[in-house]
Amino acid sequence: MAVNVPALVAVVFFYIVIVAIGLWAFRKSKEVEKTLGGSKAEITIVGGRNINVPVGILTLTATWVGGGYIMGTAEAVYSPNQGLAWAMGPFAYAFLSSEGGLFFAKPMRSSNYVTMMDPFQQRYGNVCTTLLLIPALIADILWVACILAALGGTMALILGLSSTISIVISASVCIGYTLLGGLYAVAYTDVIQLLFIFVSLVRNMKLEHSITGASHFNQSHSTWVGELKLEDTGKWIDEFLLLALGGLSYQALYQRILSAASTTQAQVTCYAAALPFFIMGIPSVAIAAAAASADWNMTAYGLPSPFERGEAGNILPLAMLYLAPPWLSVLGIGSIAAAVMSSMDSALLSSASMFTQNIYKRSLRKQASDRELQWVIRGSLVVVGLAGMSLAFGEKSVFALWILSGDLLYCIVFPQLTCVLHVSFANGYGMIAGFVAGMVLRILGGEPGLGIPALLLYPWWREIDGVIIQYFPFRTFAVICSSVCVVGISKLTELGFHHKKIPESWDVLQAFQEDKRRYRKSHLCTMDTKL
Repeated sequence: MAVNVPALVAVVFFYIVIVAIGLWAFRKSKEVEKTLGGSKAEITIVGGRNINVPVGILTLTATWVGGGYIMGTAEAVYSPNQGLAWAMGPFAYAFLSSEGGLFFAKPMRSSNYVTMMDPFQQRYGNVCTTLLLIPALIADILWVACILAALGGTMALILGLSSTISIVISASVCIGYTLLGGLYAVAYTDVIQLLFIFVSLVRNMKLEHSITGASHFNQSHSTWVGELKLEDTGKWIDEFLLLALGGLSYQALYQRILSAASTTQAQVTCYAAALPFFIMGIPSVAIAAAAASADWNMTAYGLPSPFERGEAGNILPLAMLYLAPPWLSVLGIGSIAAAVMSSMDSALLSSASMFTQNIYKRSLRKQASDRELQWVIRGSLVVVGLAGMSLAFGEKSVFALWILSGDLLYCIVFPQLTCVLHVSFANGYGMIAGFVAGMVLRILGGEPGLGIPALLLYPWWREIDGVIIQYFPFRTFAVICSSVCVVGISKLTELGFHHKKIPESWDVLQAFQEDKRRYRKSHLCTMDTKL
């Protein structure tokens, strides 16, 4: 396939604009360092807690409205076995944003945490925090790999450019501007990227009015609407909550919350972002609906259709390429590139932030200087970017691994985060019990995408083409069991140690050492008062 020169020029221009904004953000971060005079590493991670509400809303929206969101929503609507009824992304992400503002923004921002893992480190210590960091870091690396793979495939399709070259160039640009400006670069490039996504996708919404010849569309086809059968309700609820609550376990969300100037601004940012979260899904739905109604035999693509060829995952770029004029397809590839970068830079910075703040600074080098921490952020950001880029070349396995990593965050990290913020007596013993319970139950439920068989058959399971599919909300069941373990074991160990039923020497996590010190201090003060 020949290289699409106009589209390539447009993408190069877009990348130049993004790099220019990154350079501007670098200068702005330097100015903030001089003005605020705080930790340079903290300014890189949370922007000096100086991100205003409008920018916060836009960068939060851009982070979640990534390549997976716009392409995944289009794929669900287009696929005859799913349709609009299963395109839950817009609703789930709007719910996620609202719940974040209601239950998580206030306790996180009011405590002046720097990363999502800080409350764990403060309550449980380094060992337990490192245990929870593992799935969080893996999820971010796989997130980077997945969206780069999606971009590589899309550019190969529309630009005629090698997917390998596309992945390398895109990753290099994203790593470069994130290295320069930290959160400021991420936030302000997100604003431009989100505006570009919105304009280009909206312009592509009415494909049937853009293409030459209305005969390419058969309006009698309505498979894109889909249906939700009663027997599929459990599976739908499970996947909806995976998106809506699992998303609350990503550091990228809390980076925006913690960068707000105040607790109130953090909450307002989350509440206000719910509407654009939903609105940004509408263009993908409209484009996919047009693709589902199209007569592909009347296009250069021909028959069989994309779904029959197993290319439903690329329906968004395919629709832009074959159902719209060339100039609209150029806008389309730009929107997908912007969506990918708006998610990738957030994943890079969030991983680097957690490693630097919660592992390097708190465990490996407690006396590290501010300059040293900045270099660690940059180094770990490059490592995560390179790791994601290398995995992106194995597209199919990466998509499956990304799904599993999302499951692990939902089943393991979400219940832990909820408990550490809202259960005052939660401790390390409960955390470990919940971690094991969530992980074991999730693995036993199986994962067809990775070839992991279901060893625990929940109600309503079905065997489809020799593969066990769970229609019971087994992920949510794992979350509930994990939460019960955290609360139950924490309370039992608290009672056991406080009432001397468990020997003090068994407190290997030193979960109750501080309590004992406070008790002894209080007891001594009482004795002194009596004397």
